[in-house]
Amino acid sequence: MPGITLGDTVPNLEVETTHDKFKLHDYFANSWTVLFSHPGDFTPVCTTELGAMAKYSNEFEKRGVKLLGLSCDDIQSHKDWIKDIEAFTPGSKVKYPIIADPNKEIIPQLNMIDPIENGPSRALHIVGPDSKIKLSFLYPSTTGRNMDEVLRALDSLLMASKHKNKIATPVNWKPDEPVVISPALSDEEAKKLFPQGFKTADLPSKKGYLRLADVS
Repeated sequence: MPGITLGDTVPNLEVETTHDKFKLHDYFANSWTVLFSHPGDFTPVCTTELGAMAKYSNEFEKRGVKLLGLSCDDIQSHKDWIKDIEAFTPGSKVKYPIIADPNKEIIPQLNMIDPIENGPSRALHIVGPDSKIKLSFLYPSTTGRNMDEVLRALDSLLMASKHKNKIATPVNWKPDEPVVISPALSDEEAKKLFPQGFKTADLPSKKGYLRLADVS
């Protein structure tokens, strides 16, 4: 895909939101951010998703992670739409800011474009405190996000960052489950980093590359 992608720095755009105006890098500073886009207000799948984001907001707060929405309409439209979002998902409160992009000028700069429909997409970037994209999801218009998977992927990124990317998380990993030790580490280096020990999978190749450790 053209445009910014994994490892790229998000452009430091000045944006107008339902809260106030700010530069994106100021918002990203000192924390991780989930930045998610929507093609327009008062659309059915997006209404369910923004309600879910609000409902899960405590989970993001517990992890020290900010939320930032974006939709291709103006501020007043966003504020009116929020009433529907909160009504559809009882108990949810949309406390996170939503960027206004009525002229669709911001969304292509953030590479949140649907190549099939050739227009704004329902995309999601997880952005680190360094303003770089750490993970991206791009959804077709027919498929809503899975919030549990967004949280799981976020937990994986936070865990890897905590251990300076010397570990990775295996398939279907969840917090408190074993992680994989990077193949870049020798066994001696791994023993120093994981004094509690680790398990090497006994595989036919006998290459010893699949090592699992319990971490916190």
